[in-house]
Amino acid sequence: MGAFSDLMGFVRETEALKQVQGRQEWDQETMMPRGAAPQRAEEMAALERVIHARRVAPELADWLEEAEPEDDVGAAQLRELRREFERAKKVPAELSAEITRVTSLAQGIWAEARAADDFSAFSETFEEVLNLQRQQAHALAGSDGDPYDAQLDDYEPGATAASLGAMFDEMRPRLVALRAAILSSGREAPRLQGRFDEAAQLRVSEACARAFGYDFDHGRIDKAVHPFSSGSGLDSRITTRTDASDPFGCLYSTIHEVGHSRYEQSVSRDYLLTPIGRGVSMGVHESQSRFYENQLGRSRAFAGWLHGRCRDAFGDFGITTAEAFHAAINDVRTGYIRTEADEVHYNLHILLRFDLERALIAGDLTVRDLEAAWNERFEADFGLAVDRPSNGVLQDVHWPVGLFGYFPTYSLGNVYAGCLFDAMQREVPEWEEALARGDATVATAWLRTRLQCHGALRGPKETIEHAVGGSVSAEPFLAYLERKFSGLYGL
Repeated sequence: MGAFSDLMGFVRETEALKQVQGRQEWDQETMMPRGAAPQRAEEMAALERVIHARRVAPELADWLEEAEPEDDVGAAQLRELRREFERAKKVPAELSAEITRVTSLAQGIWAEARAADDFSAFSETFEEVLNLQRQQAHALAGSDGDPYDAQLDDYEPGATAASLGAMFDEMRPRLVALRAAILSSGREAPRLQGRFDEAAQLRVSEACARAFGYDFDHGRIDKAVHPFSSGSGLDSRITTRTDASDPFGCLYSTIHEVGHSRYEQSVSRDYLLTPIGRGVSMGVHESQSRFYENQLGRSRAFAGWLHGRCRDAFGDFGITTAEAFHAAINDVRTGYIRTEADEVHYNLHILLRFDLERALIAGDLTVRDLEAAWNERFEADFGLAVDRPSNGVLQDVHWPVGLFGYFPTYSLGNVYAGCLFDAMQREVPEWEEALARGDATVATAWLRTRLQCHGALRGPKETIEHAVGGSVSAEPFLAYLERKFSGLYGL
């Protein structure tokens, strides 16, 4: 156990430094004074140099060669470490540090450009981000690989653009047909009325987080321009946002991020500060956030409980019954914003981004032409002309901070969530009765024991297959959508 023990001791310190880096990123988007951005970027770059040096340290190669694990857990640790080591070796240290520095600065510049609805105010910075991302993609891919697949592998190991593209091509016709049937049904969901106090939204948001088991002893909720979760193990934090005209954005952003954070909070403490002590991939991560948000949070059972909490917090807001509230939280309506999209439109938003970011990395699309390409594609897909950049190309933080390859994991997460929900319904049918009382623990306990506690013990696809006891397919997700919205819209 000598080499393995030495290896894991070294790695735990590296993992601790990565947690510190993540906390810096959280602070930047929640509490950091705006004027601190240039200094924070230098701090982040310096920390990245230290972490990168540890990821490629010469002794790692020796330990990885000599280490002999005693069990499946040890084998999984070595699998993840070897993968990280091989990837890190391909990216020059200064490129890694510069990406960290520039994307740290870019986040604030993007937020200001978004607030001003001015893509040109961000385009020069985005050129720099994209150039660095292309360099990294080519370094990872080498002479024979695909640069976009190399980026994608950072978020969903083993996935390729071709495999995901085939799945999305299979999904699109049924999604488009379902959308067309709903929009021509003649039914419209009730709409919210009035203004909604921010403090009241945050109180209901916290109640939702507690209903879904969020551990406030090891987490907290703050506000951010773009909601996200951060950290793992004993410190996993989430953010949300508020809109005085629509509390659903706050409530469902919170539930979504709670899904991410509960995954991290539920990983076995035996794996703390190790490579398998976190979510195995973003696709699996998104399966948890989308499951919490949609299959549970937008269910008929939860709608009754949430309707009562909203009436207590906001008074009369134009929706008087739990059944009408259930229709309102599942309103299918063409809109600009991905994070506010209903379940039917959501994946169409992702397919747009998937195609555009592949073109950006390949060099087939320039930053100068991106806004026009976005607007043209959006109108073609959604029949709606983009009215301003914050409703279009500037709405998401992912590209500004260099997360190329992340977007398709949202749709993959939906597919995974469909498989998980299908299995959970068969095995714990009492989940609905409990959720109607505001108690999500029956459902979330199933997820915790079947999936969350294992962290990255298995690969992404294997994690889902182990949880559901079968293969991964888009069919359960598509069938869930068709069944749910056929009932809501009388199809």
